[in-house]
Amino acid sequence: MTDPVRVLIADDQALLRGSLRVLLETTPGFEVAGEAGDGARAVELAVGAEPDVVLMDVRMPEMDGIEATRRVCATVPAVRVLILTTFDLDAYVYAALRAGASGFLLKDAHPADLLAAVRVVASGEALLAPGVTRRLIAEFARRPETGHPPARDLRGLTGREREVLTLVARGLSNAELAEHLRLSVATVKTHIGNLLAKLHARDRAQLVIVAYETGLVRPRP
Repeated sequence: MTDPVRVLIADDQALLRGSLRVLLETTPGFEVAGEAGDGARAVELAVGAEPDVVLMDVRMPEMDGIEATRRVCATVPAVRVLILTTFDLDAYVYAALRAGASGFLLKDAHPADLLAAVRVVASGEALLAPGVTRRLIAEFARRPETGHPPARDLRGLTGREREVLTLVARGLSNAELAEHLRLSVATVKTHIGNLLAKLHARDRAQLVIVAYETGLVRPRP
């Protein structure tokens, strides 16, 4: 028997927190590690309880979800953050990923999709659907060139690893990568694992950012 996925719910809307709690507590394989109504409390509970996943709202009092995510990921790296968002929060996508978020979930998502998303993030994967990737790419396209050198470089990567990183940044899944490169899914996972280690990235979402910030991939017009 596997351990339940422990989830911390952080949202300033009590009704939504209650709904999420009921959903998680009535579904086998999940456990609620706590609730927070603001970002500061979310950080406090995440550090104290060390849940597997934090469901983090962006707009909260005291401290917003972006700053809370940054502090949680810096203090307890093993904790994964899944951002709760709405369609009008595109501007926060880039900031949340830079802060260490492992994915995004729409607040009106179907309960089954929410549970699946929590499982994906808890397993150490990033929940970065093609739609979110397109929004991230659009954000990079809007940003002016700063002239500052990237925090990480790609000199230690092999040619194949650069190829895999490029396709990850384009939004391809492991299965799509395997088909495109004529490799097994297991081999693709090995390459991605090597990329995570070499680039000191938390997950797939961070790899996308590295690819764009280093100039390996540039937004298409």
